[in-house]
Amino acid sequence: MPNVIDRRLNPKDKSLGNRQRFLRRAKEALRASVRDQIRSGKIVDVDGDHSVSIPMRGTSEPSFQHSPGTGRRGHVLPGNKEFMPGDRLPKPSGRGGGGSGQGASLQDAEDDFRFVLSREEFLDLFFEDLELPDMIKLNLKEAHSFKPRRAGFTVSGPPTNINVGRTMRHSHGRRIALKRPKREQLEALEAEIARMEAEPHPDRARIAELREELDRLVRRRKVISFVDPIDIRFNRFDPQPLPTANAVMFCLMDVSGSMGEREKDLAKRFFVLLHLFLKRRYDRTDIVFIRHTHEAHEVDEETFFYSTQSGGTVVSTALEEMRRVIAERYPVREWNIYAAQASDGDNFASDSERCIDLLQNEIMKLCQYFAYVEIIDERERHIFGSTDNGTSLWRAYRTISEKWSNFQMSRIAKPSDIYPVFRRLFAKHPEQKGRER
Repeated sequence: MPNVIDRRLNPKDKSLGNRQRFLRRAKEALRASVRDQIRSGKIVDVDGDHSVSIPMRGTSEPSFQHSPGTGRRGHVLPGNKEFMPGDRLPKPSGRGGGGSGQGASLQDAEDDFRFVLSREEFLDLFFEDLELPDMIKLNLKEAHSFKPRRAGFTVSGPPTNINVGRTMRHSHGRRIALKRPKREQLEALEAEIARMEAEPHPDRARIAELREELDRLVRRRKVISFVDPIDIRFNRFDPQPLPTANAVMFCLMDVSGSMGEREKDLAKRFFVLLHLFLKRRYDRTDIVFIRHTHEAHEVDEETFFYSTQSGGTVVSTALEEMRRVIAERYPVREWNIYAAQASDGDNFASDSERCIDLLQNEIMKLCQYFAYVEIIDERERHIFGSTDNGTSLWRAYRTISEKWSNFQMSRIAKPSDIYPVFRRLFAKHPEQKGRER
């Protein structure tokens, strides 16, 4: 049987079935290409259309080839311009069937296959195996509560849902269409018959005709019921999903004087990736942006990413601002609370102790998950990459991570570290240990 390939161009904002089948078939190659592109490109460029290259192998379409023994076929594939059904096809030269007979060295090489992914397709591949960890309270995307919503009418349902007005409207229309006799018509005939019978010399023939007409109308009135089962309409209610939970992500970024342009750029790239992830994967997620120097302030997205404010460093102010916002707007019983913090780790030792106290006694009891990313110098990557030594803030946070399994920390030294670190912090189904409460 011939394999029909639909080669129509994709209409705007739509995907044809062939495109979806190709995405499923080449998913592994596309995923690998996406990851390579992110490692070498800019995280800021994630939010857009992308052209990715994948090897030619695995992208070929199924096709028929001549039998290597006889070269005989019983039909001609549709779409050709040379042959008609019944024509004899010449046997191809060479061995192996379908070969050109030329050596491989004489054949032109082919470039990798380039495929343009839409923004939605790219982000689906990019974030498909990531999630907010430790969703023990409520699930944000799949679990919903439902409330009934009026959705028109239906011909079946419980008696309590009968819509009287719509039922009577259908009944009235049916009675008019079938010309069901009205009560007034019957009463008029009965009155006419009674009047004629009261006359001194009644017209018996005319009375007989009127009685016959009266009987016919009575029978027709009985046959055509006032309300028929086909008239009955019920109110229809469809379940409308309502998210049973909300989530809020606190983004805490150090913008003090010790954070140079390189460090701030790496931190912003990490938060851009986090922002895209939350907006893509979760429908109801608030994002609270907090910048801090020696003071911390809740800011909008524009200020968070583009403000040039700088100053001294007191990390605990960011945690105190986060605690204040939670107390004012995000009740713990109703919200899943997450936090991601980025800093170069430069902090006063006394303030690092204050951070331990805030996290240990207050914030970690409220949070589902807390991720800390420390921006280090690229020359320090080989020194501190696999050790617990480091800044005073790193050592302070290490004591928190040892007691709270929902506190994770990692280091970033260059742009290529962002994606692996992000995946490690937000991978699906991390191992859960008993948490201290």
